[in-house]
Amino acid sequence: MEKSSIIWILIAFVAYLAMMMGIGVVTMKKNKSTDDFFLGGRGLSGWVAALSAQASDMSGWLLMGLPGAVYALGTGQAWIAVGLFIGTVFNWVCISSRLRRYTIRANNAITFPEYLENRFHDKKKILLLISSIVIVIFFLVYTASALAAGGKLFAGVFGIEYRVALTIGAAVILAYTFMGGFLAVCLTDFIQGMLMLVGLLVVPIVAYFVMGPDTVTANLAASGVNADSYLNLMHNGGESYRAVDIISQIGWGLGYCGMPHILTRFMAVRSEKELKKSRVIAIVWVLISLGMAVIIGVIGRAYLYPTLLGGAGADSAENVFIAMITQLFTKDLALPFIGGIFLCGILAAIMSTADSQLLVTASSVSKDLYQGFINPKAEEKHVLKLSRITVIAVAVLAYIIALNPNSSIMGLVSNAWAGLGAAFGPTVLLSLFWRRTNIAGAIAGIVSGGLTVIVWDYIPFGGQTLGASTGLYSLVIGFAISIILIIAVSLMTAAPDEEMLKEFDDVANKRVEG
Repeated sequence: MEKSSIIWILIAFVAYLAMMMGIGVVTMKKNKSTDDFFLGGRGLSGWVAALSAQASDMSGWLLMGLPGAVYALGTGQAWIAVGLFIGTVFNWVCISSRLRRYTIRANNAITFPEYLENRFHDKKKILLLISSIVIVIFFLVYTASALAAGGKLFAGVFGIEYRVALTIGAAVILAYTFMGGFLAVCLTDFIQGMLMLVGLLVVPIVAYFVMGPDTVTANLAASGVNADSYLNLMHNGGESYRAVDIISQIGWGLGYCGMPHILTRFMAVRSEKELKKSRVIAIVWVLISLGMAVIIGVIGRAYLYPTLLGGAGADSAENVFIAMITQLFTKDLALPFIGGIFLCGILAAIMSTADSQLLVTASSVSKDLYQGFINPKAEEKHVLKLSRITVIAVAVLAYIIALNPNSSIMGLVSNAWAGLGAAFGPTVLLSLFWRRTNIAGAIAGIVSGGLTVIVWDYIPFGGQTLGASTGLYSLVIGFAISIILIIAVSLMTAAPDEEMLKEFDDVANKRVEG
């Protein structure tokens, strides 16, 4: 890349990052309590809630992990997108309104573990402790995936060493999250969500017309793939899909019910009327975004040919979108500043997830573990200060995990998504829709779901993990075991008391103010 092009891209990055930092400075003044810092005072508008939830959900995985998988293996990888779309629709249609009402009815809970504590009248705070620990463990891995994506972006664009690039990205994300809390995170996520959508729409369409349809077909064939197989949803890497492969990929959608950084957006919307607006915006956004991410993988393979990513000594296939933008706007169209803006879209995807994960983890440590379990009498100012310190500590730990430049974004996201989804998804679902769920069942569900993922993915049996030997995604098996145990243990132990049942009925019948 020419020096002048790098300068223009750098200008775009600096302008974008300065804007994010500015939002952090402005919103810092509005954080007077932990309610402000962690939920923005329940004042989110429909647009901000929708784009913030989806931008924080999709992460660098949307613009790097998914396109890279499609680039390398074909459109069969789109089954993950299908599963995520189904999960998104279910989450917004079935979970969002009911969860918002329940968190208000359950003593105005402002964090996810606090909701579980209040929902099940957990006076011994066992649920608070267990859920906070699960969040810290799996969100460390999740945050590391976002920081790794940021490092790869800076390294790929500016040619700087990965660890230096990782440090720059982590520092910026840490700064505005530390200052502005939830409101800064949501406002920056709104901007980032819009930027991601524009990049996803414009780049593949422009690349397609620069090539022409005949060139797309010819280049796909020349790149070493069978076009019929590559574009076949029932094939993966030239091989026919097994049923277990499709189930595993669609199973990604199960994770949505248990993602604290998404669920807190539902809790923070100012009214159910705004939530209905958010629902439509979010579903349309995710449908377009997932579809275009798949198209980027296909168009990128044709557009970048004869360069082939993912080979020995070559850039990772996860850099396909970065490589497309760089070639399209610095060479073919000679518009490096515009290219820089679209590269900021990738940075936006990364930042929008990392900031949310930092904040949720900080809330679990300071609000739930410290104030809820260790020192219930702690003053608000002290907890707010500890929250900011925790943001720094979590960022440092995630940074250490992400230091390996060979770490796969897709792999890190997959493990964290499975752990959180299996631990919390069934518990959230049944806590909202099954009246008989009790605290013993909830504890059994969280513990069994999280442990199943760890055993399935990390503990070898006969030299192989169960995940590797069966090909079944750990989230699917973890989710199933968690649901079974919640129902079984709840039925074998004492039924919920009358007060808990009244709360459930108030929520189910919409007898909740606020």
